[in-house]
Amino acid sequence: MPSQPTDWPDLVAHYNRINLYGQANGMELTVPAPGQAEYRMRIQEAHLSSPGTAHGGVLAGLMDAVLGAAALTQAFTAGDLVSTVEFKINYLRPVHLGDELRAVAQVQHAGKSIVVVSGTIYRQADPADTRPLAVAQGMGTFNRYPATKRQL
Repeated sequence: MPSQPTDWPDLVAHYNRINLYGQANGMELTVPAPGQAEYRMRIQEAHLSSPGTAHGGVLAGLMDAVLGAAALTQAFTAGDLVSTVEFKINYLRPVHLGDELRAVAQVQHAGKSIVVVSGTIYRQADPADTRPLAVAQGMGTFNRYPATKRQL
């Protein structure tokens, strides 16, 4: 079994290598600090549900990923892993082909067995406008458990 990464750049690089879902959807993870996560992705043709508009499931997948990554970075500091218990998403604006998305999340509560995380997905309103628009907001609950209990 390969050794586990011991610092944040190694952990993020390792996770980006093994995360097939993220790779298939063009998602790139960065971790500013434990308990925080950021994903970036561009909307591709495969993400569309109607001409030019992304399917809500694409945003839900991105939201679950960023919420889970934030929870994982918090739990990992104690040698723990996480799994999604539930999450909620509110869709605020449509997302279109070619849109660059930035999803950010931060831990709101980290208990012994439950981690609660909130997040927002943004898109750029217009190339001339420097203010991103929120397109979705979410909140998730994650089960925290010792990494030694992970079943492969």
